[in-house]
Amino acid sequence: MSVLLVGISHRSAPVAVLEKVAITDTDRPKLIDRMLASSHISEAMIVSTCNRVEVYAVVDAFHGGLADVGDLLTKHSGLPLPDLTKHAYVRYSEAAAEHLFAVASGLDSMVVGEQQVLSQIRGAYASADAQQAVGRTLHELSQHALRVGKRVHSETGIDRAGASVVSVALDRAQHVLGPLAGRTAVVVGAGAMGGLAVAHLSRAEIDRIIVVNRTIERARRLAETAATHGVEADARELSRLTEAMAAADVVVTCTGAVGAVVTLADTHRALTERERADEFATAERPLVFCDLGLPRDVEHAVAGLPGVTVIDIETLQRDPAAGAAADDTAAARSIVADELAKYLAGQRMAEVTPTVAALRQRAAEVVEAELLRLGSRLPGLADPERDEVARTVRRVVDKLLHAPTVRVKQLASTPGGDSYAEALRELFELKPGAAQAVAAPMEITALPGEGADLTLADGEIALADDFTAGHRGEEQGQTA
Repeated sequence: MSVLLVGISHRSAPVAVLEKVAITDTDRPKLIDRMLASSHISEAMIVSTCNRVEVYAVVDAFHGGLADVGDLLTKHSGLPLPDLTKHAYVRYSEAAAEHLFAVASGLDSMVVGEQQVLSQIRGAYASADAQQAVGRTLHELSQHALRVGKRVHSETGIDRAGASVVSVALDRAQHVLGPLAGRTAVVVGAGAMGGLAVAHLSRAEIDRIIVVNRTIERARRLAETAATHGVEADARELSRLTEAMAAADVVVTCTGAVGAVVTLADTHRALTERERADEFATAERPLVFCDLGLPRDVEHAVAGLPGVTVIDIETLQRDPAAGAAADDTAAARSIVADELAKYLAGQRMAEVTPTVAALRQRAAEVVEAELLRLGSRLPGLADPERDEVARTVRRVVDKLLHAPTVRVKQLASTPGGDSYAEALRELFELKPGAAQAVAAPMEITALPGEGADLTLADGEIALADDFTAGHRGEEQGQTA
């Protein structure tokens, strides 16, 4: 089973295509259920942000899995398959892992180095896990990706160009409006992006924030957060959006809604109310929309109104502030390469564990059979002598198997290491199916860097040795 990635992002498709492919939080569970119904897919996770949609699936066959994911995205977006594939990218196995690590690090973001993508990946994992759509493969991949992202941000300065798309959008807004201090902002949407917008506006010393949301309770909670930063803030229902815009200098939209939230008619009415209050409002007091929604929240025609500026995802794609310093980017890519090598080594090692377990099981069965035969041939052998013979035979077998099993685990972590496990299966007549059957799932309670010491004094990798551990405990119990 390997990981298949099918994605569409700001790097591969125009905003118009991204809007059609966009997957909302409401759509995501239904689409994951449909994938799990496929005979080729056993695990699934969808990462959907303002500038990307990526499907991660654990598949038993590349072509079968690709066909199923492609069919899913085609039906969801309404795009013909040729139009979809023209803008999609596909990664498989090691390449899929490398891509997710790069995404988690902010290397593939519109604003290079932005950190919000980490919470988006965490949210995608949590959503899939809640549906029991995550197994061991996606669990280990996702958790490793999150650790890679954290390491990149702690060890490099990649995020110095800007914390998120929000920061770059608001910076562009200040080019039009001037400093935001003393002004009024409207935040439409009370999700993660809305929270980021409130945080950035508070740091910019905005005078007042109006949070507008379909659910008034969530809008109130976000407004209370703004108030803790010393900003005057209140909450409104979406039905009062026009009223809120009439008082605003900047409007940040980030709803994830399927259709436009800010219409041309809404904006006309808001501008009319502003003009009633101030006859010079349109000329002297411009209105800026930061449309961070995908699909877009603001109707395209709004940008043509006098005194109105719309900064959307397409605009931000061309912003030079979205780049990071070359040295920081290179350092981040080096970390990604290093972590990818560690991840792949761990995966190869895990793959050889069932074969080692099968070999140990085979050895244990042979020992027990020979001890039974010894008992039938020497029925008068006293129990102390019988026990000593059993311990001696087990120690001999254990010592004979120790070096090759430790070595095959080490070699398995190298490229092409699976060939050594195959050699073991061939030499000892271990069937691959049997190896899987006798190997219990290995539960990982900690990973390198999180308090677990997985190395021996001589640098050998310390993995569970079922045969040795079991009988070592037996010996200790008898000698105590």
